[in-house]
Order: sequence, then structure tokens, then C-alpha cells
Amino acid sequence: MSFDIVAIGEPMIEFNQTGQDDGLHYLQGFGGDSSNFIIAAARQGARTGYLTALGDDAYGRMFLDLWRAEGVDSAAVKIDPTAPTAVYFVTHDAGGHAFHFYRTGSAASRLAPSDIDRNYVSSARVVHCSGISLAISASACDACYTAVEAAKAAGRMVSFDTNLRLKLWPKDRARAVTTDMMSLCDICLPSYDDMLALTGIDDAEALVDFALARGARIVALKLGDRGAIVASATERHHIAPFPVRAQDATGAGDTFGGAFVARLLLGDDLATAGRYAAVAAAISTTGFGAVAPIPRADQVKKALESGA
Repeated sequence: MSFDIVAIGEPMIEFNQTGQDDGLHYLQGFGGDSSNFIIAAARQGARTGYLTALGDDAYGRMFLDLWRAEGVDSAAVKIDPTAPTAVYFVTHDAGGHAFHFYRTGSAASRLAPSDIDRNYVSSARVVHCSGISLAISASACDACYTAVEAAKAAGRMVSFDTNLRLKLWPKDRARAVTTDMMSLCDICLPSYDDMLALTGIDDAEALVDFALARGARIVALKLGDRGAIVASATERHHIAPFPVRAQDATGAGDTFGGAFVARLLLGDDLATAGRYAAVAAAISTTGFGAVAPIPRADQVKKALESGA
């Protein structure tokens, strides 16, 4: 079987505060940046697969059911009977949303290079990983590098989202590994806040230049409510934010990335893929949770046609 995109990383069960009954109610959903990414890509029509490990528990089985329903292949997912599936909580207040993670010792954090099916990886046009995939453990970092090496050896492309979480690893190591992965990836999906923290550069254009100079062929710098910049060595486009009434921005950047890469593979040019991804990401903020509000292709196309 062949795929458009295979992602590697850590899925997490989500409990998202809804605001009901003084914040005592939580909506159970699904998260994990690379899982959000691959579901977003699948909902835009890409053929997708996921490579990870789950606990032999109810939450792990829920993820397998989710990916099956979304058309995400899970043949390369490992079941670890000695480790749990990770969980996180999202709380909301006037300052925005905050994450509280319970992932130490998770099944995905125990991934190792020996868990990577090189044939599975090389069957995809693009292999995707993130800063979180690299940060959850040394062995998971090595597993990501093994997947990237397999992809490059097979002449495939690599996409990389910086997704910086300094609670997971020291800043110096994060900077070194992130910069190195930029040199290996074809499509780089950094966020402004990540890049500012890692480089100290506060100019968005200079951050795009930084990523291109490290070796990325395509860069999509996510600017949050300021939109995005998508660029290559020969072109650069500023993508305006799409206006919505946002409720929860959880997973919006992952939705942008998954939609952007999917649309590139479906033949869009840079500007068209960037606009599409910005609209998809905006729509994903109009509901609670990382996965449930991710739009499908018909919703995005309708919004693009309306221009509202």
C-alpha cells in the first residue's frame, strides 16, 4: 500500500474544559500534534498512515477506532502492554487556553529505531514529524531520525513542524535538534513563537529566511491571528487570517500543517495551499477540542468560495 503522508509521533487523549458548570465539565476528545496533523490531511483527501505506539488500554483502542473512522492506516502502530496511552487536559480563562500533560512513560515515548518499518515509511510521498515527536524521549528522537533517513534514502519528502515544548527538553538541545531537522526537511512548518524562542529573531521575514537558509525547500511560518507566510527560494506570499468567531485554538497549527501539505500533494501552488490551510485552521478554532472541529474539504472549499 502507498500513502501520500505518513506521520510519526505521540497521540494523546484530550479532556477539554467546556466552561459549563463553572468549568467542572470536560469534553473527551483526541489530540497529539502529529495525530491531529494526519487527521487534518486525511480530511482533505490525502491517503494517510500513522506510526506510533499505544498502551494496551481503553484509550489506545479509542485511537485505533478513531483512525479507522478517519481513513488513517494504523498497520504500523505498536501496542505496548507495559505503558499507558498519554493524556492531557485543556483549561480556558481570559488569557486563553493552557495545557496540562500526563505523558511521562507513555507508550509513544518508548518508540525506538527498531520500531520503524522502513518499507512503510518509504511507501509515503511525505513523512512528517514534529518537535514534540523528537522531544518526548531520546529513543523517540532516534526513531524519528530513522524514519527521516528511510524517507530520504527512498527519495521521499520530509515535513517538519517545530512545535516547541521547552518543558520536554532543554532549550540548547531543542535549538540544535530543531535546526538540524530543518536541514533535513523539504517542508518546514514553524510557528512564530517557536522560532522567536529558539533564535531570538523577532522579524517574521527574517525567520522565514532563517528556515530557508537551513535547507528547507518550502516554509510556512504560522503567525496565529496574523495569518501566515508561505515561501520558497523563488516566491513568498503573505496569507491573511480568515475571520471566524474562535472558541478554542487547540490544534489549529496542526490543522494548518496537515491541510497545507495535503493540498501541496494534490497539486496546489504555494499561495493556494497557504490560503486553503489558513481557512482550515481558522474553522478548526470554532469548536472545542483538537480533532472534532477539523474541517473536511467541502467545508473549507465552501468557506473559500464565500470569502467570509
